[in-house]
Formats: sequence, C-alpha cells, structure tokens
Amino acid sequence: METSEKTTISKEKIEALKKEYKIYAKKEGFKLNPNEKIVDTVVRRILENREKLGHGYCPCRRPTGDKKEDEKIICPCVFHKEEIELQGHCHCMLFVK
Repeated sequence: METSEKTTISKEKIEALKKEYKIYAKKEGFKLNPNEKIVDTVVRRILENREKLGHGYCPCRRPTGDKKEDEKIICPCVFHKEEIELQGHCHCMLFVK
C-alpha cells in the first residue's frame, strides 16, 4: 500500500465503534467476538472504509458501485443476523452467538 493510501484510525475511534457494536449486539441477542484481535481488525477496516468510501462497509464484502445494493453491506449488514443464526457468527466474525 502506498503511503498516500494509508489511513490513520485513532484508537479512540476504534474503541467508540466497538462500544456501539457491543451495545447493538447485546440489544439483538448476540455479542461481539471474544477475540479482541479479530474485533479490532474488523472495526479498523470498517472505519477505513468510512474514510475512503464514505460508508462503513463490511470488510468481508465488496461494494459494487450500485448505491442501493451497497446499502445492504454497510455494517451491520443485512446478512449478519441470518449468518449468526446459521453459522454462529457473521461472515467477518465480528458478531457471534
């Protein structure tokens, strides 16, 4: 990655989004992955997508450029609840049963 493409995501931003997702998960009946390294990596990528692409797209999915279709992959994406129910975790492993 070129230096000009790198983004600097502060620890404070990561912690704030983790807190939001933790609250969201509890409300929905699941939880954040207990593996902090996975959570930090996924949250960092979501924040990088916000900075680069304007939305917090799930890092495990690729935006197509179709605004309507891409709304589905803004974290938490429309697929995560079904994935958690079927697999015990969402595709990027941010949320678990």
